[in-house]
Amino acid sequence: MVVLKVRKVGNSLGLVLPKEVVSHLRTGEGQDVFLLEGPDNTYRLTPFDPAFGKKLVKAEEIMARYRNTLRALAE
Repeated sequence: MVVLKVRKVGNSLGLVLPKEVVSHLRTGEGQDVFLLEGPDNTYRLTPFDPAFGKKLVKAEEIMARYRNTLRALAE
């Protein structure tokens, strides 16, 4: 367990992540992280965009629909 302290940053509140947490998340300064709300008032911090999965499914549908066209363009 890692305890974080809420601090004032300008007119907002923020959390400072220890180096170990940043390393574990494989993220760094200027990169996005996502706070996902879970069941029972829980939260999860992740560097992975939850919307990316939906975009990938849509891209796979398009590639399947236009498979022959994409194959001809690749030649």
